[in-house]
Amino acid sequence: MPLDFTAIDFETANSSTASACAVGLVRVRDGIVVAKTGWLIQPPPGHDRFFELNIRIHGIQPEDVVGAPTWTDQLRDLAGFVGSDVLVAHNAGFDMAVIKRACEATGDDAPAYRYACSLQVARRVYDLDSYRLPFVAAEAGFADFPHHNATADALACAHVMIDAARRVGADDIEGLAELAGVRVSQIVVAAPPVGADAGVPGAVPAAAPAIA
Repeated sequence: MPLDFTAIDFETANSSTASACAVGLVRVRDGIVVAKTGWLIQPPPGHDRFFELNIRIHGIQPEDVVGAPTWTDQLRDLAGFVGSDVLVAHNAGFDMAVIKRACEATGDDAPAYRYACSLQVARRVYDLDSYRLPFVAAEAGFADFPHHNATADALACAHVMIDAARRVGADDIEGLAELAGVRVSQIVVAAPPVGADAGVPGAVPAAAPAIA
């Protein structure tokens, strides 16, 4: 099978993984980037407060998402771009949690995407002092991109996976995962507890956000 996948990256408004405020998507076919896109998102109610820390990281202000599609509104476009692809992301557990938790917050059905993590792959394929995305992307030959711009980060992640596949001689994502000694996982969608309301005000935790 060819090296086909979609790279994805989310930025969040605060420390809640449900607080998606931007997404970037990059489609790869046969090891070549063929399409990319991205857009702003209104975070779900109850998860829509912007923390100063997050604003400093990605530069997205609350006023920037006024008029942007809600999570529910944009979910069809996201799914339409991804199709049946395996998703890849740097620190993929975070980005998959965004999909799952944002859907829980809005009552949408979370798609059970299969996914692989470029951070895990990089740790097996490269020998670096840091495995943060800018350092890994530079090793893959993709340097000087605007980190924490969602589309740019997704593009960097795509180049890391393309380069890693080339280095280990993999023809597809499953082969890359096997040769790198990592797993292709899947979003597990569980039924919410009876009476739970993930979208209530005050649902934002105080912990610092996960940063790729």
